[in-house]
Amino acid sequence: MRALTDRQQAILDFVTTRITEQGLPPTLAEIAQAFGFNQVRAAHKHLQALATKGHLELLPGRARGIRVPGLNPRSETLSLPILGRVAAGIPIGADLQDEPPVVRVDRSLFSLIPHCLLIVRGDSMRDEGILEGDLIAVHRTPLALDGQIVVARLEDEITVKRLRREADRITLLPRNPDYAPIEVSPLASFAIEGLYCGLVRRA
Repeated sequence: MRALTDRQQAILDFVTTRITEQGLPPTLAEIAQAFGFNQVRAAHKHLQALATKGHLELLPGRARGIRVPGLNPRSETLSLPILGRVAAGIPIGADLQDEPPVVRVDRSLFSLIPHCLLIVRGDSMRDEGILEGDLIAVHRTPLALDGQIVVARLEDEITVKRLRREADRITLLPRNPDYAPIEVSPLASFAIEGLYCGLVRRA
């Protein structure tokens, strides 16, 4: 398959999540609304590009005529590296010197395909069911929509929070009343490293 742009990957992730979680693909209007397109034609153009690159199929004459080949095969097992603490100032996984430990997990447990596991430090996402010591599955992407739980880099720290995007600001929201929301300064070094797509709790 041919490589995707960041926007194409985000749209493919959105379509995949909707099919997995709701059993139906989104309509063109829903895609346009989610990504801020003024016209559904823009959404259709991106879907055509994804189809051309072999990542999905378009079914003519259907309101939700999108099919993702091989989506969520129940028997697939993934081997995910545990990256542990992440080094300051560099992308997740870029500092690996040795082979990290690997956990084998069932693909069907996750809506998005995870690429790695990170160890949770702290309890700021407690009310989301994400606890100290959990392994969170991360789908690497630099793009995220308002309301998604993200793995973000703020200055030299990695944090897991719910993303709030507004016209003039970005806020990282904890899910524990003991922690205050983090408003990201326009001058701060900030990047989305990935999307949270589930967890593995060790016995």
